[in-house]
Amino acid sequence: MQNLTDEFIKFVKFEKGLSDNTIFAYKNDLNQYISFLKKIKKTIDDVTNEDITEFLWQLKQQNIKPNSLYRKSSCITQFHKFLISEGITKNNPIEFLSKPKLQRKLPQVLTLEEVERLLSYIPKKKFNDIRNKAMIEVLYATGLRVSELVNLKFDNLDLTNRYIRIIGKGGKERIVLLNKKSVQALKEWLRIREKKFAYKYLKEFDQYVFLSKLGKPISRIDFWEQLRNYVKQAKITKNVSPHTLRHSFATHMLKYGADLKVVQELLGHSDISTTQIYTQVDRQHLKEVHKKYHPRG
Repeated sequence: MQNLTDEFIKFVKFEKGLSDNTIFAYKNDLNQYISFLKKIKKTIDDVTNEDITEFLWQLKQQNIKPNSLYRKSSCITQFHKFLISEGITKNNPIEFLSKPKLQRKLPQVLTLEEVERLLSYIPKKKFNDIRNKAMIEVLYATGLRVSELVNLKFDNLDLTNRYIRIIGKGGKERIVLLNKKSVQALKEWLRIREKKFAYKYLKEFDQYVFLSKLGKPISRIDFWEQLRNYVKQAKITKNVSPHTLRHSFATHMLKYGADLKVVQELLGHSDISTTQIYTQVDRQHLKEVHKKYHPRG
């Protein structure tokens, strides 16, 4: 059985292009599932739909988070499809398997006014502030993930044509577009960056766009902490992270008429249902506005 799970992990890693975190989670999911099969004395050839349902039910009774339960169900489904496609078994226990419902919380987003207020509260003289303003402008302009932002290299940045080439999750490539504000902020940062490191040899870090005062790439945690300080200064009471700007980008794009498929492409989502949640955010906002301002709200 261990050989089969190893082969499946290789398959999803190289054929599906899943992230390292997902691969790690799938390994744990399969170990749990295989242990369950051993406990009930079943194999891949005689496990049934009812057995898998019982396995998922037991996990639910242990207060496993809905998203984790959904992932485990998906892992088991893909595992059995893999076994059948490879001719290892003809048994198909997942044919009529009902997946657990995926409960998605609506993401926290900033209003357009809050984004403007945040950016206006960032000082324009200090090294870190100029860099951070450029980073925030780029996040809001493009919807990048924070890991994509801090790892941005000059080879992938084209200021003339105003775009960034990103290699995202699973090695998938996409193009994101910069606006005028983000290009201006980037140019100002690059002038300061060049002045700061003009006479220093940065070795392997010279290729990174965003650097600390020590000439090293800024970490996600450092950027997050500095962003929180700006949020506090701007008197924004929401719990804001770099991902909040990604959520805000998507919500505002859809609100002002962008096509859902375009936003999906810009965000790098493989499944459009992931992008659709932002349409729900906008609807929820409309409901809140209506309730607040309608005389019979």
